[in-house]
Amino acid sequence: MGRAIAKWVRRLLVVGIVLGVLGALSGAGVVLWAFLTFGPGLPDHTELAQYEPPIITRIHAGDGSLLTEYARERRIFVPVDQIPRKVKRAFMAAEDKNFYGHFGIDPMSIARAMVRNIQNLGQRFHGASTITQQVARNFLLTNDYSYERKIKEAILALRIEKAFSKDRILELYLNEIYLGSRSYGVGAAALTYFDKALEDLTVAEAAYLAALPKGPANYHPIHDHDAAVGRRNWVLAQMRKNGYIDDDTWAAAVAEPLVPDFEEEERVFRADYFEESVRRRIAERYGSDALYEGGLSVRTTLEPRLQAIAERALRDGLVAYDRRHGWRGPITRIRLGRDWAERLDAAAGPLAMPGWRSALVMELRDDGAVVGFADGSFGWVPFETMGWARKWLPDQRFGYPPEDVSEVLAAGDVVPVEALDDRAGEPIDDFFDEAGAALGDTPVYGLRQIPDIQGAIVALDPHTGRVLALVGGFSYQRSQYNRAIQADRQPGSAFKPFVYAAALEEGFTPSSLIRDAPFVKDQGPGQGKWKPRNYSRKFFGPTTLRRGLEKSRNLMTVRLADHIGMDKVIDLAARFGLSSDMQPTLSFALGAGEVKLIDLTAAYGVFVNGGRKIAPVLVDRIQDRYGRTVYKTDSRACPDCDQDQWTGQAPPVLPDDRAEILDPRHAYQMVSMLKGVVDRGSGRRIRSLGFPLAGKTGTSNEAVDTWFVGFAPDLAVGVFVGFDRPRTLGPGEQGATAAAPIFKQFMAEALGDQPAIPFRRPPGIVLVQVDAETGLPAPGQTRGTIMEAFIPGTEPQPGDRGVLDGSGELVRSDIGEGTDGIY
Repeated sequence: MGRAIAKWVRRLLVVGIVLGVLGALSGAGVVLWAFLTFGPGLPDHTELAQYEPPIITRIHAGDGSLLTEYARERRIFVPVDQIPRKVKRAFMAAEDKNFYGHFGIDPMSIARAMVRNIQNLGQRFHGASTITQQVARNFLLTNDYSYERKIKEAILALRIEKAFSKDRILELYLNEIYLGSRSYGVGAAALTYFDKALEDLTVAEAAYLAALPKGPANYHPIHDHDAAVGRRNWVLAQMRKNGYIDDDTWAAAVAEPLVPDFEEEERVFRADYFEESVRRRIAERYGSDALYEGGLSVRTTLEPRLQAIAERALRDGLVAYDRRHGWRGPITRIRLGRDWAERLDAAAGPLAMPGWRSALVMELRDDGAVVGFADGSFGWVPFETMGWARKWLPDQRFGYPPEDVSEVLAAGDVVPVEALDDRAGEPIDDFFDEAGAALGDTPVYGLRQIPDIQGAIVALDPHTGRVLALVGGFSYQRSQYNRAIQADRQPGSAFKPFVYAAALEEGFTPSSLIRDAPFVKDQGPGQGKWKPRNYSRKFFGPTTLRRGLEKSRNLMTVRLADHIGMDKVIDLAARFGLSSDMQPTLSFALGAGEVKLIDLTAAYGVFVNGGRKIAPVLVDRIQDRYGRTVYKTDSRACPDCDQDQWTGQAPPVLPDDRAEILDPRHAYQMVSMLKGVVDRGSGRRIRSLGFPLAGKTGTSNEAVDTWFVGFAPDLAVGVFVGFDRPRTLGPGEQGATAAAPIFKQFMAEALGDQPAIPFRRPPGIVLVQVDAETGLPAPGQTRGTIMEAFIPGTEPQPGDRGVLDGSGELVRSDIGEGTDGIY
């Protein structure tokens, strides 16, 4: 009996061995067939050695703060040695616990998956993919669910394991995988979901990220919170089971609430126009692929504090102009009814002004209007806040202030309003039965209006051309057209300083006399005669260059340009970067040519920087994904700058390689004269700031384009105000009323409590006390005298230039061309 059993066992073992051998041979045959069938046509896995994943290009302000990002796939590449261990372990626990032990595929996981697939025939099958297989699929294959794809995936996984280290494979996986909310890779996902760097994640947060690969859309931390917590806790359990975390860490992580931080840090500035200008420049220089996939790090010139001030000043100035010209009516009108809130929500467009809301006028009362909002709340607009809303009439005229609410609003109007924080809310009694007897302490709002006018402001460093702030319009959301960089408009009198600078080069001084008298120019056959005039329509006789610029006298400017020749004016403008379309005709001396605001601002910067050429720049430096500098604006060599430490020696002196396009002495004379514009001339409303400031207003014919461009010793600022479809700004409007207040508000905030730095005077300048009206020496400081800047040898002497009789008339002059020395 025993021998029979032993014989039977031996036979059974032999059969088992034979079946095992046959099974192994069959398995080997299947594997060989798979390799022969699917192997030859597979993608080249060695390409992964040179793989550079598409990553985010990040745009930074001058202080290093993040402005914006550009990416087709939002990814931040993180080297594997910089990925925290807890993040790696969380993903291995969730996706491939035997990652460091298998050879690309995990036979035990495959066996378990096959059992589940047999049990669930007809349903989506489980693939048991390892991390290596997922790398093969994500990089080299498609995501279709089929056995054929699984075979290809396995073959590629075996090849990848032979070609790359485990760490490299894990690095590829953790940086490539999609984790929802437009985030690719763990670096971007950590910022997206928790606003944290990887090293700052808690174990629970790392586990949540590891829960996402199975289906990011199914585990959203807000919309699918319970499912997300459940999946996260499953990952934590796997980490505990595999010894990655201890019991205490597991318990604390499971108890930790899942609280995402999707809210980006609120910006204290807006830079939409600036960012778009930078984006265009990078795309033009490197191509769109480098911009959206190259992982560039771009350090711009923007100063966030000044950008915020510029945004505020421009918007306030455009709103102020708009309010001066009356009420144009509601945004739209809708029918009142029970569904009014839904219709208001559908009708209200973006107002693009912080704190403004679209409101529906519900009911008019003697002392104001009840308004409703899309969220179903209500507010009160007092009639006293509508005093500015005079009826708008054609040609920029307007009627008398309203005397009744009904002259401004009607029930059903959709209007912009702004909360008045300094007004206490008052109950609105007996308003609509469905709203209740009273609405309690209802917020008080002021009536507002979206400006039809547009404008731009640029602030730059006059010594380097670095653009510190740039705003191209009232609202980027409403119009992407950048009026600071793209618009060509007539500068009007803001061009005059270049005529006067050309005159200084031709031997004139700030005290040279020019006739302010009628001027007529024959324009040729059939063209008639050109007869320019002063804004005041008056004539002022012999006037110094300084006074002519300060008072923006057209007639003496034209006469001066005619005397020295427009070719010299155009030549100087070309050196300053302003002559792209200028013609040698006298009307161009009064700003009839077209310029861009950013170019005109940089040209004014040349005066204050001592006559050195500058070009506006928006980017300081660009680095590639590896941190290598591929572009920098300042290319000067500085061998002494690369020091490990500074121990008492003076800082290195960099060479000044800017081209000198104007004699520094003439540049300073122009600074002094433009300072006079602020102190005594058309820009005198700026004087109250108390800082050394200089600049010039500009108003084109019919007040179509208005400007103020000026500077402090270390800051140049230009402002433009006008309509996109050119038309007059209306009676009484000019650069001094529309643009100068914006410049003033900007400078008041930008300079703040800084010490008043005087303008820098170069060598070769002497200051002489002269009479402001005549330019003649005036010993003894009295009212009407100023310190004038002269190049030695050109300063006037007593009796040289004439004297004034008792009536104030000039009776004699002994220098200059002509019989009286007056040009």
